[in-house]
Amino acid sequence: MSPVVTAVVGVVVLLVLLALVVVTRYKVAGPSEAFIITGRRGKKSTDPATGQVVTDNSGQKVVVGGGVFVVPFVQQRYTLDLSSRHIPIAVRGAVTLRGIKANLEGVAIVKVGGNEDAIRAAAQRFLQQQDGIVGFTQEVLSGALRAIVGRMSVEDIIRDRAAFAGQVAEEAEASLSGQGLVLDAFQIQDITTEGSYLEDLGRPEAARAKQEADIAEANARQAAEQARLKAEEEIAVAQRTLYLRQAEIKAETDAATAQANAAGPLADADRQQQILAEQEKVAERQAALTDRQLDTEVRKPADARRYQAEQEAEAKRVARVKQAEAERLADIAAAEAEAARSRLT
Repeated sequence: MSPVVTAVVGVVVLLVLLALVVVTRYKVAGPSEAFIITGRRGKKSTDPATGQVVTDNSGQKVVVGGGVFVVPFVQQRYTLDLSSRHIPIAVRGAVTLRGIKANLEGVAIVKVGGNEDAIRAAAQRFLQQQDGIVGFTQEVLSGALRAIVGRMSVEDIIRDRAAFAGQVAEEAEASLSGQGLVLDAFQIQDITTEGSYLEDLGRPEAARAKQEADIAEANARQAAEQARLKAEEEIAVAQRTLYLRQAEIKAETDAATAQANAAGPLADADRQQQILAEQEKVAERQAALTDRQLDTEVRKPADARRYQAEQEAEAKRVARVKQAEAERLADIAAAEAEAARSRLT
């Protein structure tokens, strides 16, 4: 192999090795982690307030959400977890302002601060033992809880848990921030006391609530009973109105029926009266005719015979008239009696 080819191969191999070194030593931090790069030279910076040039000789570089090339054999990379941690907090026998021992349970959400100073502080304390953040936070918050509980009564703690949790967070903030930690949230989940203090505390309120519930139930029953009585009264009034209306309709119907039933006999009586009137007229015409016949044929006989004939004719005429009048009156009386009987019915 010629020296030129050997040199070319060597250069290619060297470039490949350099590329592998660059690829393997260039690291990108994730969204919830920070890189601590150690072994770098001090960095000079100018203080904007005083204009003084300051040299950072800590030998640390913090990378958050970016990439960095770690120089082989010179620098080292460490990873610090920035994700939030849900840490349970429990305190037993904390003495309140009035000497009552209280047991408190809560939960805290803690994470490493996002700026370089906080990350450096947390790295110096927890980089090699990041699980120790949980224990340290529990110790700090437990102490803060006991300190705040000693300045408050059980009633105050229960009445405003948010304010109590805020005071605990303020109490623990300095200790946590000094170690590069940030308390995102803190909540009290449960509060109990030794003995029956809480039960005794709630008895008057429970009795008052029961009394109010009994009164409300009695008022509801009374309102329901009044509503039922009012509904029954309205139903009774409606039924009475219906019965009265039905009676009026029946009376009107009966009166119409009676009038219709009486119309027939009255019409018959009127017809009979008209018949009698016509008969009377016929009788009168017949009497006049007879009188004329008597006057023509019999008047010239003897006066006695004529007188007798006239008397007999007059008597017959009067008898017929009286008979017709009697029949007419009898028919009218019968018709009126029938009509009266129909009305009574």
